[in-house]
Amino acid sequence: MTRQVTTGQGVILTARTLFQGKHELIELWLATENGPIKLLSPIESSVCFVTQKDSGALAAIAASLGVSVNISSIALNTFGHEQVASVKLSQSRQLQQLRKLAAEKGITLYEADIKTPDRYLMERFVTLGVNYRGYTTSHSHVVEDVKIIPAQYRCPLHVMSIDIECDERGNLFSIGLASDKCNRVLMIGNPVGEPVCEQFSQPHTLPTQGNKGRFEYVWCAHETDLLNTFIQTVQHEDPDIFLGWNVKQFDFPVLQAAAQRCGVLLTVGRENTALDLRTFEDNRAYVDIPGRVIVDGIEGLKTMTYQFDSYSLDNVATQLLGKQKLIDDPDKLGTIKRLFREDKASLAEYNFEDCQLVLEIADKVNLIDFLILRSELTGMRIGRPGGSVASFVNLYLPKLHRAGYVSPNRPLHGGLASPGGYVMNSKPGLYRHVLVLDFKSLYPSIIRTFKIDPLGLVEGLKHPDNAITGFKGAMFHREKHFLPDIISSLWRQRDEAKRQKDAARSQAIKILMNSFYGVLGSGGCPFYDPRLASSITLRGHEIMQTTAKWIQEYGYDVIYGDTDSTFVHLAQCQNEEEANAIGKRLQDDINLRWRNKIEEEHRLQCALEIEFETHFSTFFMPTIRGSEAGSKKRYAGVTHKNGREQLIFKGLENVRSDWTQLAKTFQEKLYRLIFAGETVADYISSTVNAIRDAKCDEQLVYTRQLRKPLSEYTKSVPPHVKAAIQGDENNRRSGKPLQYQKRTVIHYVMTTAGPQVTQYQTHPLDYDHYIEKQIRPIADSILPTIGESFDSMASQQIGLF
Repeated sequence: MTRQVTTGQGVILTARTLFQGKHELIELWLATENGPIKLLSPIESSVCFVTQKDSGALAAIAASLGVSVNISSIALNTFGHEQVASVKLSQSRQLQQLRKLAAEKGITLYEADIKTPDRYLMERFVTLGVNYRGYTTSHSHVVEDVKIIPAQYRCPLHVMSIDIECDERGNLFSIGLASDKCNRVLMIGNPVGEPVCEQFSQPHTLPTQGNKGRFEYVWCAHETDLLNTFIQTVQHEDPDIFLGWNVKQFDFPVLQAAAQRCGVLLTVGRENTALDLRTFEDNRAYVDIPGRVIVDGIEGLKTMTYQFDSYSLDNVATQLLGKQKLIDDPDKLGTIKRLFREDKASLAEYNFEDCQLVLEIADKVNLIDFLILRSELTGMRIGRPGGSVASFVNLYLPKLHRAGYVSPNRPLHGGLASPGGYVMNSKPGLYRHVLVLDFKSLYPSIIRTFKIDPLGLVEGLKHPDNAITGFKGAMFHREKHFLPDIISSLWRQRDEAKRQKDAARSQAIKILMNSFYGVLGSGGCPFYDPRLASSITLRGHEIMQTTAKWIQEYGYDVIYGDTDSTFVHLAQCQNEEEANAIGKRLQDDINLRWRNKIEEEHRLQCALEIEFETHFSTFFMPTIRGSEAGSKKRYAGVTHKNGREQLIFKGLENVRSDWTQLAKTFQEKLYRLIFAGETVADYISSTVNAIRDAKCDEQLVYTRQLRKPLSEYTKSVPPHVKAAIQGDENNRRSGKPLQYQKRTVIHYVMTTAGPQVTQYQTHPLDYDHYIEKQIRPIADSILPTIGESFDSMASQQIGLF
């Protein structure tokens, strides 16, 4: 068969190994402007390294396994300066067998945990975009014997949101699909005597009141028909990305289980390949669909460093969009089952609305753009969650090889803890005019300035005469390093992104840069070394302490310091204009002093930069509860920006999920009154009265999440767990499905009989509990600053009756 040379470029969607006889090759699926393309590499070996002194013993072990191995000298060394040999095998599973047996014999294999597709891409410095050259035959979308190089390339990607509805046993009701090309709900049933559609080529659309043409219905005869229609829809619409909410741990595992039950092969991958699903001992699911990216909204938001009290779709949609799901019922599953029996149109609306909410959340936070940018920067596949260590390895390892070294292995027992960030003992009190000065990306700046780097440490210890002194015995080479230059490049790209107002790129780069310290201090990273992390954090301690000393030399009081922020009280300041001028002067003077100090003491160019960040016109630093010592990471203050006053809380009850809405509202109003210099006695007494008069009951609900299955709470049973146990006892007695056995959100109240879920509250609320445990602690934390106490005001209140 004649093969023709073909070239092109595309965006990598998925990568995996395929068998070709006894050998393996790499399959890459690309998105291009002309549709999907599959690339097949030449035969690719699985590779690791062994010290040359152990190469003979390793060859003998391979022979005992009956494995053919190619061990050859290579100009690379370990960090311990031992020369290594490369080890090549035809299959990755052979490498894992060899690795296990070698470890039993006391032989270390280096980089044996690098997956073949990852090594194939990283060694070519390929991240997201590629230029390719290879051969095509009759299958024009398949390019064989391909060679690839990195490319700056983008093309539009087709995103499809997916959501399923089912009962507690995984029996499917419907599948919702939403994209800019396809908006459908596939539903089992035959409503109002309409004919059932059994062929995708002739979907039956049934207009329903409330639908407003947003989507069409496809009615399916039964579960098998539903699955086949879903497969046909996916193959016809051909999305590049599946987007969903908990889609990897719920939707696709449920679909796979249903497919197995119905004898259907879930061929939703490109070229009709089947979904690959594997589960682990902790019940986590790994899902792979060849040619299609799977993006889980929860994983994506966590990767973007978003934090929520609960990651339920309803809560996140409320927080980000101001929208709620169509079903707001404690017995949501019961409602869904009833709608499936009695009102399929409303169930379809609910199903489709969930698909839409996920798309809107992704659009609101630029999730897909962020993940694409992260892939472009680091080589992480678009749908992979987290991955700070993998990102670092992708960027660093190819450079390390070209410098003559192989990577060390991860420490066996996780490594030792490294010192944390600097936190100064605070000076509690109520203040006027407090400045906050922040070091801009302090840890990345320290890495850049002091050349902190794994290779730099190895070479610095080898050549200490001209090295930069770190901490805990570390020495860093002045020229031989990679990480400072990687960060410098990312820094420039972020500055450019800010100039272009590209928020997604700026955020992706910021998260990546800030992850490098955590990576170097993580026992899950092959480059972990306590000297690396300590040389960052302890240098940070030194910088923060020196900065505080300089500020005090100017005659100002430093009342708190935290990691990279310094809080300065201006005792003699009269107004905001004066405070801003002092902040700008401190910023400029401190930056100049650090440039001079680092040049004089270390002969280095300073990358540290402190910024005058915030002026609090009023600021409150509380004490630790039950103590006179100042708290840490907890404060509140008033700022003025663009003529608008803003009350900011950090670490206090107002921002904590385990406090009631009443407590949060009370704290905000109380602080506003005190900050404005107004009296608070009437407000406190009226709040206590309102609680006792049952006027605040709706605000007295606690919301907590079970962090583990209910059955695992044995040693300690906190109130929300007691409420969950009570709730499911009621469910069991009434024959309803158990709601609270696994990780779920508990809404409960404190009653005279103890904690009870709101759904099954049988006793009156314990108002004394709310006054003593929610209102009093908030009041007593700040009232002493104005010479008052909650007890004195409560006594006045009691005297009225």
